[in-house]
Amino acid sequence: MQRLLVTGAAGFIGSAFCRQGLRQGLADIVGFDAMTYAASPRTVEDLRGLGPFRLMEGDIADPVAVKAAFASARPQAVVHFAAETHVDRSIDGPAAFVRTNVLGTSTLLEAARDYVAGLPPAERTAFRFLHISTDEVFGSLGPEGAFTEESPYAPNSPYAASKAAADHLVRAWHTTYGLPTLITNCSNNYGPYQFPEKLIPTILLKALDSKPLPVYGQGLNVRDWLYVDDHAEALWQVLTRGRVGETYGIGGEGGTITNLELVRILCRLMDERRPTTPEGPHERLITFVADRPGHDLRYTIDSTKTRRELGWSPRTSLHDGLAATLDWYLANAPWWRAIEATRYRGERLGLGCTPTREVAA
Repeated sequence: MQRLLVTGAAGFIGSAFCRQGLRQGLADIVGFDAMTYAASPRTVEDLRGLGPFRLMEGDIADPVAVKAAFASARPQAVVHFAAETHVDRSIDGPAAFVRTNVLGTSTLLEAARDYVAGLPPAERTAFRFLHISTDEVFGSLGPEGAFTEESPYAPNSPYAASKAAADHLVRAWHTTYGLPTLITNCSNNYGPYQFPEKLIPTILLKALDSKPLPVYGQGLNVRDWLYVDDHAEALWQVLTRGRVGETYGIGGEGGTITNLELVRILCRLMDERRPTTPEGPHERLITFVADRPGHDLRYTIDSTKTRRELGWSPRTSLHDGLAATLDWYLANAPWWRAIEATRYRGERLGLGCTPTREVAA
């Protein structure tokens, strides 16, 4: 059983990774999380009930806290999820993204370098630092093709730029200092426990309350969607089988789809589960709103390298994953109602000015 230090363990993707590893008896995990607005205490309680997991609260940009986490966990690997992640928030407040995603990653890398230097030679060789990134670092695709591990970086949002900087730092610490690192770039994630500011939970929760379903622009932006449990499976394969210094792309099952098409699928799923709403079919609630500044048109990831080298492939079709996600939100209303009551009330972000009360997808 591996000893892991997992940053961002109380967040959406980090908790899915921990949940899978604990259920399968793969790791003894120390989570390290600042418990910001996007982390859920209920998620941490869920993890504690699954296996050897404990949480240390702390900021990855705080060298003292990070050093203490290494000393306490004595990890054989670091899995680095902790980040500010919402593009709209990065437009309104980029400084927090630079601090966490850039300074925080450099702080973590330096702590890892110092820690690894003190390990016996065999443990030093076996150590891994896995950094989880995004396809948004590559910018916007044209009408054809897909991002690969060789795609040039061209980030367009403050969020994407901060993650691109973090990727470059991880590579630099490998090349310059020999830190045994791995990087993954994934497509858009969705699934249970996702914070309500993101597209899919926004639409689902608005639909449940029979509110307008806001879609940016004309809804023609194209995305490749990855079910979070499929992503977690890929990350475990990268961690245990990936080649040091390499990058692996992780995409979803079922190809790409426009935001508008995605929202219409969600509406049909809602119609099946709540067929007697006063508004009739949920598609009637779709409302087009002002687009996000600098909104990238199209993303999709070519996962050929990951499939070929690691034997991984996504298991979950988009339709099945969306249905499972909707069912989870229906069954776990206390989780998201508590968030709506205390931390996020649906205000529109990402217009580059004072946020309004309108929410857009």
